[in-house]
Amino acid sequence: MRVYLDVCCLNRPFDDQTQERIHLETEAIETVLTYVERGLWQWVGSNLMELEAMLNSDVERRFRVLRLMVAVQEHVAVESLDHKRAGRLVELGFKAMDALHVACAERARVDVFLTTDDRLIKTAARQAEVLRMPVANPLKWLEEQLL
Repeated sequence: MRVYLDVCCLNRPFDDQTQERIHLETEAIETVLTYVERGLWQWVGSNLMELEAMLNSDVERRFRVLRLMVAVQEHVAVESLDHKRAGRLVELGFKAMDALHVACAERARVDVFLTTDDRLIKTAARQAEVLRMPVANPLKWLEEQLL
């Protein structure tokens, strides 16, 4: 299983864990990372993730997210082809940064793109026929995988 976790997922463990949804999504993300650590799944990331993480003004959070990212097993460098694909995705309603993440994940042929961004998930659901992989919330996706 090849998974792409976007930066929203990597930030989730550092959000307010008193909210049930956030806590459950954090547990799901930690479970995905455990499967990666055990070698059962492969974590694919991109240099775009590093750039996005570096833009976080919260220094401590930025450090924690970057520390999580050392476990990425395959790095995809953004190429001109990805920018072209992202442009098409923006025309379909994706935000620019999300579109570029999706384009990188598609080119890497991941099995799933995981995000906690509800807007991205809704946009992806509307455009599912043009995407090359599912875009899903990690909690919902993991529940389906483990059943």
